[in-house]
Amino acid sequence: MRFRTGIVNVVTFRRIIQTVGKIQKKVVMRLGQSEVRIICNSDEGGVQVWSTIRVLALFEDYRVESKSGNEIALLLDTDALEQVLHSAPGNEEVVMKLAKKNDVCVLNFQIFGNSRMGRRLTVSHDVRTEVLRPGELERLKEPMCPEPDVHTLLPPLGKMRTIAEKLRGITDIVAVHANHSGQFSFSAATESIKVEVEWENLTNPVIGENDPSQEAEERAPVDKQRMFAVLLRTRSLLKFLNAHTVSNTQTIACICNRHCMIFYVYIGEAADSGGVLTFYLPAVLDD
Repeated sequence: MRFRTGIVNVVTFRRIIQTVGKIQKKVVMRLGQSEVRIICNSDEGGVQVWSTIRVLALFEDYRVESKSGNEIALLLDTDALEQVLHSAPGNEEVVMKLAKKNDVCVLNFQIFGNSRMGRRLTVSHDVRTEVLRPGELERLKEPMCPEPDVHTLLPPLGKMRTIAEKLRGITDIVAVHANHSGQFSFSAATESIKVEVEWENLTNPVIGENDPSQEAEERAPVDKQRMFAVLLRTRSLLKFLNAHTVSNTQTIACICNRHCMIFYVYIGEAADSGGVLTFYLPAVLDD
């Protein structure tokens, strides 16, 4: 079993780890031949993250070898990993490899840089890890959700997070609404106050599950004004909105009416992205 790579985009890698670390402190990182998958699936609020990242978006000289189809799955502590990546904020060369020290599996990081005197320096860090067996991976199942009722291309997540922070001071539950006319809203209410923030003229993208070969007259007519809704825990929504540090281009929100919300956070441009972080937020059931 071997794994070694250079990290060419340390900042983005750190931001991804920082984002998923807000959901769960222990995450699974599956190292495949062309993709790296980072999985969070046991948040106490039911939030899950299933991310797929292209190797070339973050790494170079990438090599992974194992008897399990040349795939290795590691259980990692996000705080420890983020701390190591934070120690290499500049243009330093960073090499990450799987190693064993004192019979303990570690991810070893070698950071190469120069001193103020121009001397070549190497700093080494170890992050303890656990290699998961194939049987343990089989128990990891991505959530089964119904087909979304509406998809919306969201405004910048940083601005949405500022609004959600203010709503947290009102209630623990936020109602999210969207329709096929580009309307999207957050609302919060108590017995004495109601606050609603609405965005208009947003884009409703067509996602792959719609069959483009289907004749237009065969498709069910869409009521563009109908609002689809889901109730979310404010805390869960804010955990997702920490992804504003990763997304500077496109994020698509999908509402499965009264069931859940799915968010696709693209790394880079959606048409040629380096990957996507998929967040699943379960609905709070109203009586």
